[in-house]
Amino acid sequence: MAYAEAEKALATRAAYASDWRDFAAWAALRGATPLPAHVGIVAAYLSWLADSGRKASTIGRRAAAIGHQHKLAGHEPPTGGEAVRAVLRGIRRTIGSAREGKAPATADILAAMLALCPATPGGHRDRALLALGFAGAFRRSELVALEVDDLTEVPDGLRVRIRRSKTDQEGEGAEIAIPRGYRLRPRRCRRGWRPPRSAQARCSVRC
Repeated sequence: MAYAEAEKALATRAAYASDWRDFAAWAALRGATPLPAHVGIVAAYLSWLADSGRKASTIGRRAAAIGHQHKLAGHEPPTGGEAVRAVLRGIRRTIGSAREGKAPATADILAAMLALCPATPGGHRDRALLALGFAGAFRRSELVALEVDDLTEVPDGLRVRIRRSKTDQEGEGAEIAIPRGYRLRPRRCRRGWRPPRSAQARCSVRC
């Protein structure tokens, strides 16, 4: 069971556990059995979530959590039933499923942020991480997990080893080439930061 649960990322497992508790509590209040759950109960629960103002993405995740819990317990997922699938389609059509994204930082914004980093060890660290993060389009989790040995200088810039990322659940790792650049200059920023070799990168800037 432990290996089956490890199939999902830690954050996904935590979200699924919370979603399952919510469904189980909702079913208990109505005298229904959550496991195995009847298709009609699940459809009613998802409809109730929509009526309560939940986002389509949240409702979709709740449905996935219910299906996942049934699979782990050896039951046929009720979320595969046509009644549940029809409700989900109706919710997506009615509420919509588009995500509201944050405006990305531009090179001008990054240059301004780099200029604000003080000439201190922490400032040099933040400048290096900001420049690397922008040049490599790294996720925040990838950036803060970097170790000094993951950064290798090459004639045309840097090579960065990513040990594991959200899209690399098997932990195979990847190597990213970072050009030295002529504006943000991530390699020069990296040279200005000389942390202990055993230290992990920790960025104090909210980037």
